[in-house]
Amino acid sequence: MPEEMEVEYAEHTLVKECMESKGFKYWMGTVASVDAREAGRYVIDDVAWAKKYGYGRPFDEAAEKDRREHPNVRYPNDLSRKDRIRYNTALNGAYNDVLSVDLPAGGTIETPRAGCWAEAQTELYGDLKSWFEAKKTVTSLTPLYVPDILADKRMKNAVSAWSHCMKKAGRPFASPDELREKRITLTTGMSSSEARKFEVDLAVTEATCAAQTSLGKTARTLERAYLAPLLKKYGKENVSYQRMRLTALSRAQDLDSG
Repeated sequence: MPEEMEVEYAEHTLVKECMESKGFKYWMGTVASVDAREAGRYVIDDVAWAKKYGYGRPFDEAAEKDRREHPNVRYPNDLSRKDRIRYNTALNGAYNDVLSVDLPAGGTIETPRAGCWAEAQTELYGDLKSWFEAKKTVTSLTPLYVPDILADKRMKNAVSAWSHCMKKAGRPFASPDELREKRITLTTGMSSSEARKFEVDLAVTEATCAAQTSLGKTARTLERAYLAPLLKKYGKENVSYQRMRLTALSRAQDLDSG
């Protein structure tokens, strides 16, 4: 994860340089911390993380504040319509000039072929088309194996044990999925501080039960087992993905040292 952060920081740096070279102001974007990247897991089993962050509300609120108040949001909004169009084209390229890839689970995803983001990724990864195809193929395999994990007897037994533990603790949820569906409703109407305290208490209970029943460990073990044959099936894309990530890290480190 620190390596991912280093590459993302370099990407933001290159985008900033690119936008400034085109006559626009641009500020460094926010790079998610290691702890922030732990949010959104199927089940929390790190009690210390749960005590500190609950379900990641601090990260969500910081991201929402960025979406409203970051200089990169305010600045283009203050430009004239003509300059705002120029700004968006410089940053994101043209909407009708895109690369596309068919995803393994179905559907197609696109990305601009030009613009400062595209230029930054090209500089880091070497070839934008190859990087986009490899990344989106390898990182979109989840729908192909998650149903198998949830249907696996080992997973069902672990979820059942977790649910029993949660019920004993006064938190009757059948699964982590059900907990996440109902968590939003349970915090509706609460202030931010009230919701955060409630979520921390709930997350700590979830993590304690997940650790006691090995639900998190079981989920990770099964994910590796079910993902492995898919990575083999898409071996060409996976090899390219891993190779180009290393290339980007090396180039990011060169930029940092330069």
